[in-house]
Formats: sequence, structure tokens, C-alpha cells
Amino acid sequence: MPTTETNRDWVSAALDAVEEWVVVVDQHAQVVFLNRPYRQFLDVTPETSYGRPVTEIIENTRLHLVLKSGIAEQGRLQEIQGRHMIANRYPILEQGQVVGAIGTVLFHDTHEWRMMNTQVRALMSELDFYRRALDNQQSGARFHLSDIIGHSAVMRQLNDKVKKIASGDAAVLIRGESGTGKELYAHAIHLLSDRSHNSFVKINCAAIPENLLEAELFGYEEGAFTGARKGGKPGKFQLADGGTLFLDEVGDMPLAMQAKLLRVLQDREVEAIGATQLKPVDVRVIAATHQPLEDKVKAGMFREDLYYRIKVVQLELPALRERREDIPALADHLLERLARRTGRHKPKLTAQALTRLLEHDWPGNVRELENSLEAAFYLSHGHKITLQSLPETLTHALMPAQQPGHTLRERLAAAEYEILKEALAACNDNRMEAAHFLGIGKSTLYDKLAKYQL
Repeated sequence: MPTTETNRDWVSAALDAVEEWVVVVDQHAQVVFLNRPYRQFLDVTPETSYGRPVTEIIENTRLHLVLKSGIAEQGRLQEIQGRHMIANRYPILEQGQVVGAIGTVLFHDTHEWRMMNTQVRALMSELDFYRRALDNQQSGARFHLSDIIGHSAVMRQLNDKVKKIASGDAAVLIRGESGTGKELYAHAIHLLSDRSHNSFVKINCAAIPENLLEAELFGYEEGAFTGARKGGKPGKFQLADGGTLFLDEVGDMPLAMQAKLLRVLQDREVEAIGATQLKPVDVRVIAATHQPLEDKVKAGMFREDLYYRIKVVQLELPALRERREDIPALADHLLERLARRTGRHKPKLTAQALTRLLEHDWPGNVRELENSLEAAFYLSHGHKITLQSLPETLTHALMPAQQPGHTLRERLAAAEYEILKEALAACNDNRMEAAHFLGIGKSTLYDKLAKYQL
């Protein structure tokens, strides 16, 4: 008869032979067994893992929770080292008492897992698509004020102003450089207003040819011109009736269209191309531009009366360089969104990379930050975005000049000096925060500051 020890060795050998990863814990949630494939993936040995809490060995494990609940969990997504895997977890019962738990991981680092993960991402993407489509069907506006990242003083003041003016019907002119989030604020104003249950309709005045803009804004009747759609087509004003019309890049609207737009705003009536009568419309207009409209008015390129009609209330959006303290939270939010979209682990910015983001002037504002982080996201190695992962547009100015006579030690010292200065500036000269920011101890930081007389 085989001994109990022999049986145990045979079971261990059998579990080492399967492709699934297997872990067993005792009633105290301490590891008592890991099969060989799982140990190899986790880079542990029986000596370094057995007897230790499973939460210290396996990332995002729930075996300790299964021990408490006594309820099995099957087909659950689990992220381990940046990879989404399918895990099963079962309590081990003895005379009705939970004495341990066993977990298995399926579809790990194999072709089969990659196929499954691709399908999961595709399903998640499809679900997001239909959710967005449903939101658009309901109103067309998607972004709430809470979706806009920023806790700096200038952003708090701006958001307070938005809350005050959103409920009214006054026309709003949103101004700011490209990439500052003008459309996001238009969405937020609509969703905070009494019109939120009605349509939010947008049109980019710079993207539509002049000969088509009138039809897009005011619509046309059947037979109005050659190629006109049977039954005609409603314009943006008719579609926004009872709701909000967002005129993006209004500064690029041709003068002839400005006159027609002014008439609609004054009379609150729309005449479609080919129509024989006017149709009343109830529309709140939110306009946006990055252009200096005052200069265009002086140059005769923008109607003064229309300018005052659309800027009853004016919002000035700050450039990103004017609210640098929001960059860490913005970067974290954008990386989280990228990770969710791609199914990848969210990388963290190193201190040097974050310092560089804080230094850059961001002429393209949040849009440029988003594009830069997306490039770094795909170029990063492991779970960190380093200075070298950032696009060259951010790092080319940092490349050290080739100066004959400077030793490696001197050039490294110069680089360290600059990094220390940047960290202190980013942390408002708070040395404790700077030490944490750089990932070094307080005493090490003080030594280096004394060395460089900072």
C-alpha cells in the first residue's frame, strides 16, 4: 500500500504537470502549496512562499476572502503583474467547516489566454460604445463638471462660476487656447441646466465649408436645391429646440453666416432653405473660440453686434501652464483611462518624468498632455514611465551638450543638481515631500542639498 507521504508527492507531481496555476492556503490564509508553473511565473520557491500570507505572494488574490465567506468564486477576472487572467476559487470543507481554500488561474501567459483577453477587451470596448451611444441618444452631452480634472484655485473659481450661470438661459462664450477643454465645459453647462433632459447639439463652424454651413445650421426643405434629401433635413437649430446648441470655433464663421445667425438669435425663429415660413425655436447658445474676437471685430472680420450677443456670460479657461499643480492628477487620470481602454496595467510616472511634465509649457494644453502620455504609455517598460519614455518633444532640450573637458562625474553631478532643484520647485521647497517625490530618504536628501548648497 502506498504511504500517505507517497500519495502527497504523487498529487504534487500531478498538479505540477497541468497548465493551470494552482495555489492552496490553510485556514489562516497562509500558502501551503503552489504548483511549479505558478511558482515559476511568480518567481518564488517553496522556501520563500510556503507559510507566508497569500496576499503577500499573489497580487489581487481573494482567497482570504473566500475563506471568510465560504462561497466559491468562478470565472473571475484577476489582474496579476499587469495581465488580466481568469481565476476560480473554492473553499475546502471538512465536516462542514472551512479549513482552507484552493485557487486556479486559467488563460495565463499563453496563446489561449491572449485570445481570451482580446475577446474581453473587445466586449468591454463594445459595451463602452453602446453606453456612449445611449448617452448621446438621451441628450448628446456626456461630460459632467465632475469629469473635469483640476483642483487648483483658478479651476475652483471657474467651476464655481459655471455652477452659478448654468441654470440660466444666457448665451455663454467659452474662450481658451486649443486643448483647454472648451467642449467639456459646454457639455457640463448643459447637464447642469434645466435643459439637460433635452438635446445637446454641436457644430464645428470651422470644419464645414461655407456653402454647406447654412444648410447645416438651419436645415432645408425638399427640393430646395439639386441633390436635396427627400423630405428635407432639419438643421442644428431645429434639432436643438428646447435644448442647447454648441457653436465650436465660432470665430471662424463667415461674415454672411454671422448676419443670419444674429437674426436667429434676435428673433428666435429659423427659416430653412427653401421654406416659405419661419419656425420658432427655443435654443440656448454656447459658443467657443480660441481666437481674439476683439481683434477680429476691429478688423471687420467679426460682427460687433453678434460678438455682444454671444458673450452675455464669458468663461476664460486657463492654459495648462497656468495650473501646473493639476498636472499630477490629470496625468494619473489619463493613464488610468488608457489602461482601462487597453486592458493593460497602469504605469506610474517616475519622479524625473513627472518633473519634466511639470516643467513643460504645454502649448497644446491638456490635449498635448494626453497625446504625450499615450505615446509614453506604449513606449514604457514594465510598470513605470521614465524620462526616456516621454516623447522627444519633451526631452530633446534636456539632452546634455557634448562639452570637451567635462568628466562623467562632473556631468552626473550637474544632472543631479538640476534634478534636486526641480524636485524642490515641484514640492514648493517642502523637503519632506521632495524626498518622497524623489524616492530617497530624508537624510540622503539633506546630504545632497548640503553638497550642492541648495
